[in-house]
Amino acid sequence: MSADGAPTLSETTGADLIARRLAGAGCRFAFGIPGGEVLALMDALARAGIDFVLTKHENNAGFMAEGAWHRDGAPGVLLATLGPGVANAVNVVANAWQDRVPLIFLTGCVDDAEALSYTHQIFDHRALLAPITKASLRAVSGAVDTVIDKALAIALDGQPGPVHVDVPIGVAEGLEVPSGRAGRARPLPTAPAPGSDLEAARALLATAERPLVLAGVDALEPRAAAAVRTLVEDHGIPLITTYKAKGLVPEDHALVLGGAGLSPKADALLLPLVKASDCIVLAGYDPIEMRIGWRDPWPADAPVIEFSAVPNTHYMHLARSQFVGDVGAGLTVLAEALDSQDAPAARWPGGEIAAARAALAEAFGPGEAEWSPAAMIHAARRVAPRDTLATVDSGAHRILLSQAWQVYEPRGLMQSTALCTMGCAVPLAAGAKLASPERPVIAFIGDAGLEMGLGELATLRDRRLPVVVVVFVDRSLALIELKQRRQGLQSVGVDFEHTDFARVAEALGGHGVSVADTAAFEAALARALAADRFTVIACEFPRRAYDGAF
Repeated sequence: MSADGAPTLSETTGADLIARRLAGAGCRFAFGIPGGEVLALMDALARAGIDFVLTKHENNAGFMAEGAWHRDGAPGVLLATLGPGVANAVNVVANAWQDRVPLIFLTGCVDDAEALSYTHQIFDHRALLAPITKASLRAVSGAVDTVIDKALAIALDGQPGPVHVDVPIGVAEGLEVPSGRAGRARPLPTAPAPGSDLEAARALLATAERPLVLAGVDALEPRAAAAVRTLVEDHGIPLITTYKAKGLVPEDHALVLGGAGLSPKADALLLPLVKASDCIVLAGYDPIEMRIGWRDPWPADAPVIEFSAVPNTHYMHLARSQFVGDVGAGLTVLAEALDSQDAPAARWPGGEIAAARAALAEAFGPGEAEWSPAAMIHAARRVAPRDTLATVDSGAHRILLSQAWQVYEPRGLMQSTALCTMGCAVPLAAGAKLASPERPVIAFIGDAGLEMGLGELATLRDRRLPVVVVVFVDRSLALIELKQRRQGLQSVGVDFEHTDFARVAEALGGHGVSVADTAAFEAALARALAADRFTVIACEFPRRAYDGAF
């Protein structure tokens, strides 16, 4: 050991190489639950300056890793022991795969010789995870740093996603000689090649009177986000986003039409604009976030220009022109046509965009009731500072909030949009608060979702994270109950008894309050935002409170 306790070159272990490479990639946190097979990894992470965050479930640990990534841009790190630890994380790994989260999933495993005759907790991790990861690798002695470098490159390139690395105990604990090879540099962005296809697309946009940008999850990359903002602000082109892409341009901008994807009320106002557009630019748009109403939203020969990180194999829509590669570089090249050619005298001269914005504001406004989920969401947006970061888990409340809550920056509202996982809001908020302690963070969550992961309130306590947890309490799986009624089915398996979340919060070391009117909620939220520990605000609503809301 050196004087500062770090291993010398001759004492470097496989775990040390992994930890150093992760730290070099900017990773500051790792999340998970210990097991005997990952102790060497945990020790090495700590010595490399990576803070290990103990959670109550591996699924929640993965969402915390995502929340941190949204704030600091470094790949998330999830750590799990073999067997049940790996199995517990399957949902969040699938979520990272569908939601484009660069997640390094480190798992412990027994050495090959041991596995020949030892079966306790043993199954094939890589076979389980292969369908829901970009790659599943195994660390091998003599090439540990190469394996972790490959994992980082694969996780970050193209569409980001999860990469699994199985680390045998002997490799983690054994001495390794660093290869001396530097990690691979990120590739430079590639713009569409010059040619007739590109020139036709540029001419189409330059002469369009009713252009429209539809942006999705793959536009969250910084270059793409900047290019989308240029199209909207500098060239006057209206914007619709998926829920994940909300905030690419501040949603109080006169040309931003908010999020789309799951609300029939919003679809009724937005899809006519899509059909009326004479040039639709798809900016990193992936319909994996969208309901069935967004299948074939335009004819196959419609004036659609698509920029995507990967080829379109989903066939939810077709495009006249598709350019595969760096979305930001493609949008930038496309926009150059608007600087060099005369644009139409007016965009959407019939005032359709202003009318749609007004109709959306009315449809998803606070409503006439003094107290309702919509009234609460609008009250929260009034009280919370503009730079508040928000998270939301799945359910009826998510659809309403995603339409009603204005977002002013990319990643300002974090949620599971492709897989739509319940219970993700609190761990997403915890990760975001860890990585951005100076920012106010609110987690919006349903009562059933919070009951799924109540233990993570203790994580907020242990890490002293003053996250505000706003709970929609209606004692029902409201979205499923609504679907049952629409299909003429009886209400089965959707209602449950009341939980006193305020008392639960107090018992777990936080503040807790129950409210049932707007004034009480606003006062509670103001106090919570100034508190030095987490607060749960239980907002009490009657069952069927979402009828007609979205």
